[in-house]
Amino acid sequence: MLLSQLPEDVLYHILSHLDYKSLSRLSQVCKTIYHFVNRDVVWRKIAKEFLNTGITRNGTDIYPSIPLKERVKIAQNWYDGVCKRAIPLKWKTKLLPWLQLDGNVLFLSHAADIRAYRLRPDSGRLQRNPFEIYSGHKGDVCRFVLTDSHLISGGSDGRILVHSRRRDKTLELSGHNQEVNCLDSKNGLIVSGSRDQTTRIWSLTSSCPRDTIPMYDRVWSVAISPTLRSFVTGTACCENVSPLRVWDVERSECVCSLGLEFRRGAGVLDMVFESPFQLLTCGYDTFIRLWDLRLSPRKCVMEWEEPHDSALYCIQTDGNHMIASGSSYYGVVRLWDRRQSQCLQFFQLSSRPVSSPVYCLRFSSSYLHAALATSLHSLDFSQNPLHIR
Repeated sequence: MLLSQLPEDVLYHILSHLDYKSLSRLSQVCKTIYHFVNRDVVWRKIAKEFLNTGITRNGTDIYPSIPLKERVKIAQNWYDGVCKRAIPLKWKTKLLPWLQLDGNVLFLSHAADIRAYRLRPDSGRLQRNPFEIYSGHKGDVCRFVLTDSHLISGGSDGRILVHSRRRDKTLELSGHNQEVNCLDSKNGLIVSGSRDQTTRIWSLTSSCPRDTIPMYDRVWSVAISPTLRSFVTGTACCENVSPLRVWDVERSECVCSLGLEFRRGAGVLDMVFESPFQLLTCGYDTFIRLWDLRLSPRKCVMEWEEPHDSALYCIQTDGNHMIASGSSYYGVVRLWDRRQSQCLQFFQLSSRPVSSPVYCLRFSSSYLHAALATSLHSLDFSQNPLHIR
């Protein structure tokens, strides 16, 4: 009996013991085996061990339209740091830009506007002219988030604007009296934090806050739990309170503080929920930290230190093994494998004597976009590696 004549379940079992190089060689034997080996189910186990293949820790596939074999190819470039650099956008005035990525559309804040750019599906390159501009703030946009139906932005004018993505309609939420440094939104729930030392809870059905929580410190970051029952705030840590606190959404009460030991000024600048019980944070203390919210007391279970003692302005995760971080000096982007304690790769995007933080970064399966004070940088990891053909 030929290999290709074996029952599919037996063949799947045999192939599950091969690594990616062996699978690639096997696919070159004949057309029948090539088509069988190229199936996603064959590559799924391998893809889960690679960086940024779109297979999350709980098994969800983020990029189902891209064959898994192609994603494993590109994952090697992320691991090895093989990419092509480009600066698709530049501007003269120094800004604090923010990014969001939604499929083939990149949203970039530019002063008081948010501009939407299409990414070419064939090359991933940014089209230079925005196809849509969201405006309405009287000052610079500080942060914004995307939902399926809305773009929600907070500005230095203290206002929050809820833009409909489907029709020309904008709702203004007024309450903060200083700049809105951070906000998050899920399922009609909005949580915002401001320099006015308050956190406010909103809904899409009212222009007034549902609750206002005094924080007694500037609020730099906020994240709503996937369960929608709680949210976490990160403050500047200028007062004698923990910079990380978990709050109950319904009661607007502090459930607990994360980390009993902290130093003054170690503010939390960005945070991401990986799951309902796993939270990643970064900030002025130069560490990326992973918190397990199931433990009692809640505590940090893993941490990664920025080797050059730079503050970390932003992070993003692939939901599995990879973390990308943006540093405060010389536009340094670092890639981390959370199974290792040391940085995996780093890219310096700004050159001496010009120095800029990486204010925000976002990545897809093949591209990483980073926003600096005067430019948008793109790293293209889709170059074809030699290991898999």
